[in-house]
Amino acid sequence: MTPPASRRARFSIRDERVGLRLMEMLLSRFPYHTEEEWAQRLHSGAVLINDQPSSPTHVLAAGDVMEYDAADIPEPAVSLAVDILYEDSDIMVVDKPAGLPCHPAGRFFENTLSAFLKRTTGSATLELVNRLDRETSGLVVVGKHPTAARACRLQFERRQVEKRYTVLVEGHFPPAWRATGRLTPDPASPIRRKCRFIPDADAAPLQPGPAAASGSGADWADTEFRWRAQHGPISELDVVLHTGRTHQIRATLEALGFPVVGDKLYGGDPTVFLRFCQDRLTDADRRRLRLPRQALHAAEIAFRHPRTGQCLTYRAELPADLREFIARSASPHGPTGTAPLAAPP
Repeated sequence: MTPPASRRARFSIRDERVGLRLMEMLLSRFPYHTEEEWAQRLHSGAVLINDQPSSPTHVLAAGDVMEYDAADIPEPAVSLAVDILYEDSDIMVVDKPAGLPCHPAGRFFENTLSAFLKRTTGSATLELVNRLDRETSGLVVVGKHPTAARACRLQFERRQVEKRYTVLVEGHFPPAWRATGRLTPDPASPIRRKCRFIPDADAAPLQPGPAAASGSGADWADTEFRWRAQHGPISELDVVLHTGRTHQIRATLEALGFPVVGDKLYGGDPTVFLRFCQDRLTDADRRRLRLPRQALHAAEIAFRHPRTGQCLTYRAELPADLREFIARSASPHGPTGTAPLAAPP
């Protein structure tokens, strides 16, 4: 069996964080600690920049390496009910439960999909080819060795993989919507990793929209939404990703006026996400969110086997929590909560 993952987090400073003061970066990247708590950790030497103690006012430079000791941070419990849908000597396809992170981040180290698979298989060479947000359930492709992982990852980069999601949103969605545009950092949000979707002028409801474009950078986004069913005030949608950007579905739906049920970051009120990170959600927050997690599920994936070239298609059923929420939403009493985080137009 592989040894436990280290509880020391180490990463290089990326372009978007160059020029920030260390305290500013800590509060935005790791909001589960307050400014006072981070100051105490800095004073104790638990946070290092380039292997040296640093101060809250240190200005981050490109290439700086930050490391911090998280051994005393309690790791939240998660569901490890991972369903292996396919496995051979090269790859695995697994159905990840909601709440389980794909990789170590924040307070999560051992309780991650990558660490769990390495422990249960005894292999240290596993690589997750694609990743899902912690609260998103569904399909993840795993390379069992670097050659297989690279071959699968190349298919994702070349947009040769078909990906379909199921999502529940607030409001009455139109029959179809092809949304193309740009994803950029949201300057109005206190959360630095929050994106904003800016639609193309010719992207409109009920139109198929332009074909997927290659775009001029990593911020191009192309998403196809189709209404599947109405459950009281909640619409159930099929989603086809023609590009694969971080937070693409969630940011696009917020911009269109139909936020994802349970979405704390893209639901219209950024303070909800901050309170969630600090374990301070109010009863009013929970009522408006309706669900403890975002109602997004990676339902289907199709790609070619990295060695044989065979076309593989796998589907993951909608998990029980979303099926139960749909049943409650369609009942005369409606879903838990009385108002969405952001009203549709």
